[in-house]
Amino acid sequence: MGTAHQQEAVTGKRIDMPNHPLAEVFGFPFDNLSPEAQRYRNNRLCPYNNKVPSCTKDKANDPLGVCSVYTGDDIAITCPVRDVAWLIYDLKHDLARNCYQLTEFRKVYTLFKPALDIITTPEAGSLDDFCNLLQEKLDEKLENPPDAPTLTDLL
Repeated sequence: MGTAHQQEAVTGKRIDMPNHPLAEVFGFPFDNLSPEAQRYRNNRLCPYNNKVPSCTKDKANDPLGVCSVYTGDDIAITCPVRDVAWLIYDLKHDLARNCYQLTEFRKVYTLFKPALDIITTPEAGSLDDFCNLLQEKLDEKLENPPDAPTLTDLL
């Protein structure tokens, strides 16, 4: 997670910047009040594959539990134990050499499964757009498209 925009990409929801520095507490965004987040906070648990289930950052008996903090528009990871680091790269055009270079854009630390679910589950588009595109593809494959109802006529 990073800026509010970066957090939106990972969590699927946009948040307003808070008036405090806490981005994640015991592994969950500060504004996540789900039963799972509450259980992790109440029991001081670590969701980032720590060697023990409890958060051990700073003190084993009374851990701080702050996994990341806002630093301006970015988020700084303060937890030494994380699940996945997504290395995000961008192509930059080098005009002098007339080539593209792969450069690191940012790092985003997330839980693997929720992030994987988000990036592999596309939002459904318009059914009409899909049917029109499919009909175009069907028509392209036929030398003489039949004079019959199209998919959009049927739906």
